[in-house]
Amino acid sequence: MRLRTPLLTTVALAAVLATAACGESGSSGTGGSAAGGGEASGDACAPVAGDQLVVLQDDRELQNADNVVPVLNAAYAGANPAALEALNAVSAVLTTDDLIELNNQVDVQRQDATEVAQAYVDDNSLGSDVTGGSGPVVVGAGNFSESTILANVYADALTAAGFQATVQETGNREVYLPALAQGQIQVFPEYLATSANFISENINGSGELIASGDVQETLSAVQPLAEQFGVTYGDPSEAQDQNAFAVTTAFADQLGVTTLSELAEACGDGSLTLGGPTECPTRPACQLGLEDTYGLKFAGFSAYDAGGPLTKQAILNGDVSIGLVFSSDGSLAQG
Repeated sequence: MRLRTPLLTTVALAAVLATAACGESGSSGTGGSAAGGGEASGDACAPVAGDQLVVLQDDRELQNADNVVPVLNAAYAGANPAALEALNAVSAVLTTDDLIELNNQVDVQRQDATEVAQAYVDDNSLGSDVTGGSGPVVVGAGNFSESTILANVYADALTAAGFQATVQETGNREVYLPALAQGQIQVFPEYLATSANFISENINGSGELIASGDVQETLSAVQPLAEQFGVTYGDPSEAQDQNAFAVTTAFADQLGVTTLSELAEACGDGSLTLGGPTECPTRPACQLGLEDTYGLKFAGFSAYDAGGPLTKQAILNGDVSIGLVFSSDGSLAQG
């Protein structure tokens, strides 16, 4: 099971959305005030059925910055600068759209994760410009497909840089981050905000959370703690896997919205309906956050699953206007 703050996982919308989501639940609430001018009237923001989902940009950083980032055993990173260089090269090109497409190929098209990863590394010539790599290195992978894909991308980039890289499946964060710090594995494709909060709580105590929606702010906060913990962070990529809110492309096109702020401007009449996990109305990164951060109002909430096939199908069917998904979900691939 994937561990996120407050909820993260990748699930496919294959065919009739037959696979279920895996991960912790999201967050949310009810009520709230209408956002500024340009309010829609009546049911202008009621659900619109469609055949494609699109995520609205979280332009006020409601969600924490869970960008994909390489984390290495500190001693290994110090002795092998070429490894960090090769992994930073991955971060330099990896985008959320890339991650969506990689997940789509594996989760929806059912291609082999190792082959998909190798093709991505080859297409982007990752690691081939790095010199000085040698010796074995073990890249850890979580027990879900996105982590497996990313671990193989890292391993293939390291191999191209001259290392003898292998991938080893690990348990959850409580298992693999200590293993990384102890050198049992040397590299892991992590998520910035979630891992930062884990390390902070490990060093400073329960409830001591340091992550925010700002990538550099979160990275700066975790770096000194990571040193104490025994790991080193590389460069965060642009790619994010975090809570996100999706509508149908037909709905977005009808209103001319691409961001949650624009949605709040257009839908201040309270005609929106929201879908997501049962606890969404009481969590600050779900309905409560949409109300408090964006000033959105909702006519109603429908309980489905945590970013899984039920929520996504409800959006596509026009049962709800907007719903909680995950930003790197393979079903978001266009075309």
